[in-house]
Amino acid sequence: MELSVNIPALLFPAISLIMLAYTNRFLALSSRVRVLHDKYQTQEQRHVVFAQIKNIRYRLKLIRNMQTYGVASLLLSIVSMFFIFINYQGIAQVIFAISLVSFSWSIVLSLIEIRLSTKAIEIELSDIEGLEDPSVLEYLKKKFERD
Repeated sequence: MELSVNIPALLFPAISLIMLAYTNRFLALSSRVRVLHDKYQTQEQRHVVFAQIKNIRYRLKLIRNMQTYGVASLLLSIVSMFFIFINYQGIAQVIFAISLVSFSWSIVLSLIEIRLSTKAIEIELSDIEGLEDPSVLEYLKKKFERD
């Protein structure tokens, strides 16, 4: 299969949008860290705050890696386009394949980070009495029993 310049170029808008989303997540976490740090210093609910800070610290590492693999994917797409331009199809295909793997890994890390963000919300709500975490089936059963 011959690779045209248009194929790697198709990744540009996708990578740009996902990098914007990653940056927004990073900025939201940064502001949350500042708030939690102040709470931790004033000794308010220290165990809950510590658990949240630990969760956020890991999520920040994930976001850094997500961004790294996203940028690597973009750069590899550009390099692939260059090799297509100078008629080195074999090298271009290999580099583009690596670019796709890098982009895929970035998205997998994003999924892991999203799952951790829901855990952070659960930690935040953990000190409220009476909050159970029912399964989806239990929730739907209770919901329809009321109606």
